[in-house]
Amino acid sequence: MRTLMMTIAWASVAAAIVGIFLPLLPTTPFLLLSAGIFARTSPRFESWLLDHPWLGASVRAWRERGAIRSRAKATAALTIAGSFLLLVWLDPGPLPLAVVAVILSACVAFIVTRPSA
Repeated sequence: MRTLMMTIAWASVAAAIVGIFLPLLPTTPFLLLSAGIFARTSPRFESWLLDHPWLGASVRAWRERGAIRSRAKATAALTIAGSFLLLVWLDPGPLPLAVVAVILSACVAFIVTRPSA
């Protein structure tokens, strides 16, 4: 089971690194998943992640204050809005649009109401 969890954690780190370069792939949630798994399976890798100069800051900010960087909030909100506009352009009908609008609005509200790092 430990091997499976470590595999998931490292795959999540890899996805986070890819997410740095691809705007539609979130970085921080993958890092938080990795940090949580590492905390239970490998304190050494957890320390590596928390102390990493590029990856550790967002994990530490979330753990300490539940905070998200202002730039990450703006990027997330704009990406979500762009995704919704794409869906509007595809015109799936009023009911799917309404359902997606409610879900995406809740996501943006959650992100925006977190403290800023």
